[in-house]
Amino acid sequence: IGLRYFNIFGPRQDPGGAYAAVIPLFIDAILEENAPTLNGDGGQTRDFTFVANCVQANIRAALTTNPEALGQVYNIAVGDRTSLVQMYDILREEAHSNLEPKFGPNRAGDIRDSLADITKAETRLGYAPQVRIREGLQQTLSWFKANQDFIAERN
Repeated sequence: IGLRYFNIFGPRQDPGGAYAAVIPLFIDAILEENAPTLNGDGGQTRDFTFVANCVQANIRAALTTNPEALGQVYNIAVGDRTSLVQMYDILREEAHSNLEPKFGPNRAGDIRDSLADITKAETRLGYAPQVRIREGLQQTLSWFKANQDFIAERN
């Protein structure tokens, strides 16, 4: 069984790495009160997937007894689109921040929209994402707030 993950995020993501994901970068910017830069108009969409949903998918894939599930590849996501502006606005709201983002040029090679079809994972593995974007962002932001020393040490 192969699992194809879409835009995973959650606690312990490093905002300081060369390939840092957008959510920890934005959280770090908000907590440091440095306006992040959104590429283009920020309308690009992603199917952001909280790490607990991926854990559920891993367990279901490992323990499946469905013979039709074997030898297949599955999209693991939530099945919802969220724009970068929407995601940033949720983070800002949850952090009680008025920090406006900056907008920069489009990033070369960046796709405009990404949305996973998770139907096969739902039907063959019984996968059912439990954590939606707002709840996942709340949990991630809470972890970052409680662990700012850990993040500072890694950077």
